[in-house]
Amino acid sequence: MTLKLSNDTLAKLPETVGRPSYDRAALSAGILHFGVGNFHRAHQATYLDSLMNMGEAKDWALVGAGVFEGERRGREILQAQDWLTTLVEQEAGKSEARVIGSMIDYIEPANAAAIIARMSQPDIRIVSMTITEGGYFLDAKDNFDPSRPDIQHDAANPETPKTAFGMLLCALRARRDAGMAPFTIMCCDNIPHNGSVTRRTLTGLARLSDPDFATWIEANVAFPNAMVDRITPGTTDRERGILLDEFGIEDGWPVFCEDFTQWVLEDNFPLGRPPLEKVGVQFAEDVTPFELMKLRILNAGHAIIAYPAGLMDIHFVHEAMEHPVIRAFLRKIEETEIIPHIPPVPDTDTNTYFDKIEERFSNPKIGDTIRRLCLDGSNRQPKFVIPALRDARAAGSAFDGLALECALWCRYCAGTTDSSAEIAPNDPNWDELVSIAQAAKTRPQAWLEQEAVYGDLAQDSAFAERFAHWLNALWADGTEDVLRRYLES
Repeated sequence: MTLKLSNDTLAKLPETVGRPSYDRAALSAGILHFGVGNFHRAHQATYLDSLMNMGEAKDWALVGAGVFEGERRGREILQAQDWLTTLVEQEAGKSEARVIGSMIDYIEPANAAAIIARMSQPDIRIVSMTITEGGYFLDAKDNFDPSRPDIQHDAANPETPKTAFGMLLCALRARRDAGMAPFTIMCCDNIPHNGSVTRRTLTGLARLSDPDFATWIEANVAFPNAMVDRITPGTTDRERGILLDEFGIEDGWPVFCEDFTQWVLEDNFPLGRPPLEKVGVQFAEDVTPFELMKLRILNAGHAIIAYPAGLMDIHFVHEAMEHPVIRAFLRKIEETEIIPHIPPVPDTDTNTYFDKIEERFSNPKIGDTIRRLCLDGSNRQPKFVIPALRDARAAGSAFDGLALECALWCRYCAGTTDSSAEIAPNDPNWDELVSIAQAAKTRPQAWLEQEAVYGDLAQDSAFAERFAHWLNALWADGTEDVLRRYLES
């Protein structure tokens, strides 16, 4: 029997499917979240659901928000199933499903006035965000870039903002003017020092129209740093079909993920917070070592396997890990060019951590795609790969594999695989990237002149020489041959 997910069908779900043990009608809001995507529902929403199943955090339910018109479809799906999500945790030998009930509302996306009004209410004590790396308006050095068109709009029209940051400013101003304490702003995106970056972007935008308000924000608003981790692919008909066939649940937007999850968080919440430590969240005075380890080993690792696999027409991540050359490529770069430059992490061995990452990438049940890992390189490369490259160059140590990774990204952005199959647009700046990548085929330096990605690395002659060497080799000999050559060097 098939059951369409809703409050009315919760009690009828198969006994093997977990479901909220709490009365969802008794929940009240405490957190407004920008970016109701798969990762958020597999991570923060799931931690809160676990707390609520323990009888805790019932006044910390989630209200969703989004700034883009394209988010309306997701909201429609969730609204039709009473804001419920089916989460399926998958490992090689098992699949477990549970229904997550910690969201109780979702403001109409792109309705700035409604979102601002909701954040201005006193029950909202935390505003959290998963808006992707590109949503923070950063330059190549992770500083706020005021030249972006949407930022220019919000600076000129602060009462009718387009960005999440413009909406945050309006709500904070309303709370200040009403004598109400500001909410905590909690970033859950994969950005180094994500709380500090969020503060810089928000105050940078405020300073463009109201410098005194920017100073008030710096003095009064908390921005805890965090490290978040859970591999969560996008939802396709494949996942909807598996959920229907294996568990009998019809869910328009289920979330499939690994069973591993991690959240390290600074304890800086002036208006209080849910007792997240009861469900495995680790609170630390300094998140930096944890986030550096994760961003360099896992996120850079994703890029290292993604572009060669994409060029070799490999579809799934676990299939890339089954390819001995790609797997060896990942391990060699991690062990010789990345891990040696990662500072000590409390109670963690970084080599053991990488072994676990390798195992997670190899999970055949997740169905994570190479295309997802290749997405948005223009924003991800400067956050994950280029910092590792800079560290290697500063130490005077091996960097050839990272130079090859940069060449692989360039070759991918030329728009065709080694088999001449067309690569569909896969970056917000895809057309520009394709043009530059094709120019780099005859003049490799053209690729490195992307200031927003490489900064002054374009003037690093040793790096430029190795990048050009590998890019020329990729065009001449193909990806697999070049990877073998690197591994044999």
